[in-house]
Amino acid sequence: MYKFVLYLLLIVFFMSLFALQIDEEVSMNTLFRVKHGLNRAVHAAAQQIDTQKLAQGITSIDSQSAEEEAYIYLQSNLQLDLNNIPLDDSFLESPVEVVVFEVINENRVFPYEYVNGDYDYRVTLQRPGVVMIIRVEYPRMYQMIGPITWFIKGTAELYDAS
Repeated sequence: MYKFVLYLLLIVFFMSLFALQIDEEVSMNTLFRVKHGLNRAVHAAAQQIDTQKLAQGITSIDSQSAEEEAYIYLQSNLQLDLNNIPLDDSFLESPVEVVVFEVINENRVFPYEYVNGDYDYRVTLQRPGVVMIIRVEYPRMYQMIGPITWFIKGTAELYDAS
């Protein structure tokens, strides 16, 4: 009888380890998917050239167009609605919060070192660019790991055609 109880305890133990491993693997996959979606969004935003300034010979990003494009790409890639709430078929379950969106334009001296102490982010830009930081919560599957919240950071520069 004691062997049967021991086997049951071992089965429960190994199933718990299996569930923990699956949860960790899915969380890393989620992190990578969100990071790729954010990278696409900042790259799209960084390509929004201000045509009026370009006509004057100034390479600059149109801040309003950049923000609009970043949200469009983020919502499309992460399957979010207009309020950044996941759609029914999204791999996320909680809203995505954009905590930082900043356009670094020609009014800075390049190379420019962007520093955000609140989110421990530092990047050097060689030309105008976009910085975006989002907050994402991981929808745990088995509740084997504690709640996970990521602050995911992305940066892209204006494409240099020269």
